[in-house]
Amino acid sequence: MPGRPIWQCAGKREPEKEQEAQAWIEAVIGERFPNMPYELALRDGIILCKLMNRLQPGIITKVNVSGGDYKYMDNINQFQKACVKYGVPDVDLFQTTDLWDQKNIALVTQTIFALGRTAYKHPEWRGPYLGPRPAEENRREFSEDVLRAGNSVIGLQAGTNKLASQSGQNFGASRKIILGK
Repeated sequence: MPGRPIWQCAGKREPEKEQEAQAWIEAVIGERFPNMPYELALRDGIILCKLMNRLQPGIITKVNVSGGDYKYMDNINQFQKACVKYGVPDVDLFQTTDLWDQKNIALVTQTIFALGRTAYKHPEWRGPYLGPRPAEENRREFSEDVLRAGNSVIGLQAGTNKLASQSGQNFGASRKIILGK
């Protein structure tokens, strides 16, 4: 597509989700994002590290605020490790290249939302949350009468199949083993 930047084609970015994530991060860290696009503001990992240290003080011991690309990439790696320690499922984490090379900014936003949901599980966290509260256990108690009534129901699996069987069925070609080739 001529005229469109490559990052708009890569992932299914949702500007309203990114704005929601940015607003949450700003509320948690108590700072505004620098005046640049969302993905560039997050790229050096400094804001992400500040976010983690606000959610759980001291979880990231050294945040690199200056230095070369490797230092900033290290910030992203430290953020990811801190997320796992905090309880974010590793399936929800973005890869460093998703943010650093801007390959999949939508996944970065998804990780931030996963982090926001995980904050609900930390009673010590008194700040704002992001996204809906995750479902807790949905326990149900049934009386003896209700359980006994369930025993008299015949499930569909226990019904009849009118004496049908699978004898004589053959699916696909049989296997031929040819030696010496």
